[in-house]
Amino acid sequence: MSMKPAETKVARGRAKTPAPDGRVTIENVNVPGYTKRVDAAKYTAMRRALLKVLPSRALGMTQAEMVAAVVDHPPLDLFPGGEKVGWWAKTVQLDLEAKGMIHRAVDAKPLRWQRGR
Repeated sequence: MSMKPAETKVARGRAKTPAPDGRVTIENVNVPGYTKRVDAAKYTAMRRALLKVLPSRALGMTQAEMVAAVVDHPPLDLFPGGEKVGWWAKTVQLDLEAKGMIHRAVDAKPLRWQRGR
């Protein structure tokens, strides 16, 4: 399996402080060991928004509910006109899930997420 230069395999852990290039390394819960580097400012803004809107109660939120809830939270200078808010919400959701900060509700249809247990 070949990887692009910006993608590496690393051990699990919390998001690090931004590198000098303004990027952070994220994980994907669906592909253990695979990481990717993304814009730190956009990641941090969406992470803050997602953790603010996600409930800690058992019912949680669906993907559509998460995107609808965070659309007004990130700074407009980073996401003008709501540009790619859904993509960033999903990217951050997968990373936070890989880090154990948010969890999928067990046996929920449709899938639902909530903050840490």
